[in-house]
Amino acid sequence: MSSLPMQVALMLGETIEKVIPVTFMLAVVFTVLEHFWACNPGPAWWRKREIVTDICYWFFVPVFARTMRIGLLIVTAGVVFNIHDADELIAFYDNGHGPLSQLPLWLQGVLFLVASDFMLYWLHRLFHDGGFWKYHAIHHSSEEISWISAARFHPVNLMLGTIGVDVVLLMAGISPNVMIWVGPFTTFHSAFVHANLNWTFGPFRYVLATPVFHRWHHTALEEGGDTNFAGTFPIWDVLFGTFRMPKGELPQDYGKDEATMPKEIAGQLAYPFRH
Repeated sequence: MSSLPMQVALMLGETIEKVIPVTFMLAVVFTVLEHFWACNPGPAWWRKREIVTDICYWFFVPVFARTMRIGLLIVTAGVVFNIHDADELIAFYDNGHGPLSQLPLWLQGVLFLVASDFMLYWLHRLFHDGGFWKYHAIHHSSEEISWISAARFHPVNLMLGTIGVDVVLLMAGISPNVMIWVGPFTTFHSAFVHANLNWTFGPFRYVLATPVFHRWHHTALEEGGDTNFAGTFPIWDVLFGTFRMPKGELPQDYGKDEATMPKEIAGQLAYPFRH
């Protein structure tokens, strides 16, 4: 069996290899959809003023997330389970461990989706409060929201958000194999809710997050920016009183609360440490 560093290098190479065709696929799909069902009039996504910044995030985030997820899993396995050998680490995580790994893979996937979305709902609310906002503000800085805006996240936001939640659930015993189908779903759905689409799903608006649902979250705080925190299942917002989707009304202006945010990725990554 190859060494752990080689495994990591191979996985990172696979990440880049997968990002490119996925990007082209999403670009084609959402170019067509946004043309016919745009929520807000304006230039096409590739003519956005900050398109270069969003493209940089689009390729930086998957590589960063994969690297840090692997690193945290290695560290926590060593600390919590006293596993340090490379082959033992790979075997330990390969198919999960403990009672959760014995569940059918589809049930593990459902559990992963529900549990992660519940945790991310509360973490999202935390990032909107106090000193954590300066990290999350980068995601809210885009004034032209489209599918490619989905990856605009500060590394600290990622570490304390999706990466941290993934590590907790994998450490709890869920098999990494659930990512085979959960991963594509979350990638597509994240792009979908940021797309410039006027879709609400009608009566199913409470079942699955939609573009209009999430676009309200990107408006100014007094309009809806402090609502709709759920990433996938709006039921959390319904249960905890943060749901907002007024009938017959569409969100309009985005990123107004962060008008002074640098426009390039380097300035945005440094922004929280200067404030």
